[in-house]
Amino acid sequence: MIVLYGITGILLALSFALNRTRTVKALRLAAEKFLKIVPAFLVITALTAVSLYFIPAEKAARFLGGDNLPAGVISASVLGSISFIPGFIVFPLTGLLRQHGTSLTVLSAFTTTLMMVGIITIPLEKEYLGMKLTIARNAAGFVTALAVAAVTGLVFGELHLW
Repeated sequence: MIVLYGITGILLALSFALNRTRTVKALRLAAEKFLKIVPAFLVITALTAVSLYFIPAEKAARFLGGDNLPAGVISASVLGSISFIPGFIVFPLTGLLRQHGTSLTVLSAFTTTLMMVGIITIPLEKEYLGMKLTIARNAAGFVTALAVAAVTGLVFGELHLW
């Protein structure tokens, strides 16, 4: 992560050196867009945090399929697609779910859809990308998440081809 910040800083400095006016204009535009998105992002994050507080990990683990792997993958994929949970919350939550017996395949489907699909953010996303691209991005993310879950299941022996 530090490497990415370093590269970004170097490229920003280079842009600033090449064309100070355009770089400042671009930074102002980026700041305006960011400040426009922040309120919606904070509301979504707060609602998710409150929801997670009221759902114990044991109930969440049962909801995510228990012994029924296909049902678990489907419910985890749908829940992950609808939810909006930042990564710093997702991964400890995933650890708790794993401790309560949730399979790696299900956890893979859950975390991947959380990171790649955003049903709850569609209104915000369509403003910037348009509805067609938003739907295409979410659909591609969902299919990719299911493929990642299948590979996870195969690698860890939870899913068998024969």
